[in-house]
Amino acid sequence: MADRVYLYDSTLRDGAQTQGVDFSAADKSDILEKLDELGIDYVEGGWPGANHTDDSFFAEKHDLRNTKLTAFGMTKKPNTSAENDLGLNGLINTGVREICIVGKAWDFHVTNALNISLEENIEMVASSIKYLSSKIDEVLFDAEHFFDGYKANPEYALEVIKAAYDAGARWIVLCDTNGGTLPFEIYEIVKKVSETIPGKNLSIHCHNDTENAVANSLEAVRAGARQIQGTIGGYGERCGNANLVSLIPTLALKMGYDVGIPKEKIKGLKKLSDYLDDMLNRPRYKHAAYIGSSAFAHKGGLHVSAVVKNPKAYEHVEPDMVGNERLILVSDQAGRSNIVSRLKNIGYDIDIKNDDVKSRIDALVEAVKMRENKGYAYDGADASFEILAKRYIGEVPDFFDVKRFSIVDDRSWDDDGNLSISSEATVVMEVGGKEIVELEKGNGPVNALNKAIKKGLAEAYPDIENNRLTDYQVRIVTPERGTEAVTRVQIETTDDEGNRWSTVGVSANIIDASYNALYDAIIYRLLKNLK
Repeated sequence: MADRVYLYDSTLRDGAQTQGVDFSAADKSDILEKLDELGIDYVEGGWPGANHTDDSFFAEKHDLRNTKLTAFGMTKKPNTSAENDLGLNGLINTGVREICIVGKAWDFHVTNALNISLEENIEMVASSIKYLSSKIDEVLFDAEHFFDGYKANPEYALEVIKAAYDAGARWIVLCDTNGGTLPFEIYEIVKKVSETIPGKNLSIHCHNDTENAVANSLEAVRAGARQIQGTIGGYGERCGNANLVSLIPTLALKMGYDVGIPKEKIKGLKKLSDYLDDMLNRPRYKHAAYIGSSAFAHKGGLHVSAVVKNPKAYEHVEPDMVGNERLILVSDQAGRSNIVSRLKNIGYDIDIKNDDVKSRIDALVEAVKMRENKGYAYDGADASFEILAKRYIGEVPDFFDVKRFSIVDDRSWDDDGNLSISSEATVVMEVGGKEIVELEKGNGPVNALNKAIKKGLAEAYPDIENNRLTDYQVRIVTPERGTEAVTRVQIETTDDEGNRWSTVGVSANIIDASYNALYDAIIYRLLKNLK
């Protein structure tokens, strides 16, 4: 039977400390529901009494099936009894049955931050935990700065956590609060600590300041710890926390531990991570381990040829095991294997032995290489590639034709010196044999052009109104040519159903490059509507 490693998610507290992240109580409830559905053992909801949001969150009733909702707080204050401490009683009054309290494990912090004696700090820790243990089901002791404390004064750091354990703490959480401890140190220290505190009662809480939070967490488990704390996507203050989205599949699929989540539910990790990024209006990190869009993307022709024969050649796990999918990229490095594999993903039944099909594919390969030599980049613009491929292998209907467009930008000042900037686009297009002229103002020339084209298509293709430009990136392809440089524009478009697709345009004129990318984005949506 596989060893059990318990999962403790602190996205709702540590994750909320990320710069630019501000959860509402409703946001926290939604995230909690999804973490419970996934099967996370413990979810730290926040610090009751610290702010109105956390007070509101804990005041709500949460119907949980798999998760233990945990409240976070601190040990009692100096010169007060645990029974009369407002903070501890506030935690108890939330009604939760699991509470995590933080205390000092580094003598430097005790004498310099708390300004109390080392003995008094131990008394604060022990009496707080003893009191809480008499009122609730489980107490976790968050040994702040434990690893720095251990390296400075191992005897005292051990004395603090031993006092917490003896007072009734279910879990002793060893915190790498500054994120500066390295994997080999984590292993050695946790191994030593497990001689004093049983591994089944040890938890690890790592920050990512040296890009080692995941590795440190795994080393702690290898050394005997049986609970891991982290956040979804590695959110957290400074450089973030250990990323549970990486840790869960590594522990379950590669190290053979039981993390309490069935393998079929591990497939939901990508969806959960994407959901959180979307809630926070943050771009998804395409190179994220396991769940990033590039995690199973293959570009080089030699690699693709091997992957087509057997995915194990270049993949450490099956993409579907974590809810991801294999992506065959198309670029100037592509060979016929890339193109054929990508065409099969699109839906073409390719018979490479057919001379006509082979000739068309060879022409497509050369077209991709020629266009990428001019500045196109199809490995990040699948929708544009699909349109190009259909022109060689199948056909693309003449949905509409933009005859011409013009854009006027006006920059002026009124009598009071206030600056005014406006953009106006005029588009002449043919739709269904009918000439249409539209004029639209927008927040910049690309926005105005996009609005004018969509308005012109509204009657014939009303669904296009749901297209939303959600990302716009500009790259100078030939910087040595200065203001005459060729420009690449890549855009991401989203619809109301949550579908996303990327397109690319290239031109020496940035507006023309933008138009090319916008045009492909619309054509791609119309092609999908035909299916």
